[in-house]
Amino acid sequence: MLVQVLKKYGGIFWAITKASAIAEIEFRLNFVMKIINDIFWYAAQIFTFEVLFRHTNLIGDWNLQQTRVFLGVLFIVDAFYMTFIQENLDRFSEKVRKGELDLLLTKPVNSQFMITFARISVSCIGNLIIASSWFIWSLSQLPDFNWTKALWIFLLVPAGFSVMYGIRFSIAALAVVFVRVDSMQYVWYQIYRLGMRPDSIYMPWLKFILLTIIPVGLIASVPARAVLDPPEFWVIAWSVTAGPLIVWFSTWFWKQCLLRYQSSSS
Repeated sequence: MLVQVLKKYGGIFWAITKASAIAEIEFRLNFVMKIINDIFWYAAQIFTFEVLFRHTNLIGDWNLQQTRVFLGVLFIVDAFYMTFIQENLDRFSEKVRKGELDLLLTKPVNSQFMITFARISVSCIGNLIIASSWFIWSLSQLPDFNWTKALWIFLLVPAGFSVMYGIRFSIAALAVVFVRVDSMQYVWYQIYRLGMRPDSIYMPWLKFILLTIIPVGLIASVPARAVLDPPEFWVIAWSVTAGPLIVWFSTWFWKQCLLRYQSSSS
């Protein structure tokens, strides 16, 4: 039964990916410009820290080489986010207003799956290559780095991505009840920006909040710290637990919102 379900959703995901690729490549200039825009975004993040380190040796408790590793982790998680879910969730409120949600709810598949992966930003797949290359290069700049520690990435990056997805989807789901949630999306991106900085730069009480209550610190800081420093196993255990919990909550919350949904045709 599980194999059949995985095969079904895998086939749907592949079909969506192919359709998205065809749609994006049709407008080649826009496709190229999206890639160039993302490169500029990466460059802006890198240059920000490179300039800061011209005036200091440490930011928080990391030096320049360690901060580059942090950026590599951040870029990888963000590349997954940009590729698979950002466009879908950013435009979800618009779909609710236009009545497109009604069509999605009639399909014989999980509605959360269809909303999350309605379109794949194929142009952002190159981001994964750029991000991975930067990450590997940044690790190579560390003196006497133990490469086996990089294996933490395969556990903690999916956990961090799950945290990001669960929070973002829960905020998007509010559109089912309130229709317009543009201000809440703005709040999300302000919170996300806190996770785009090393957690050690914050005062202890804010760092605690960003690791527990609003755990955006799990997105990049915890995976990077596991690679760079002696691992704090309670933090790792919490990260691995928090990801599935927040995704589960997003599913539960989505169902609660649907109970209050008034179809555009009603």
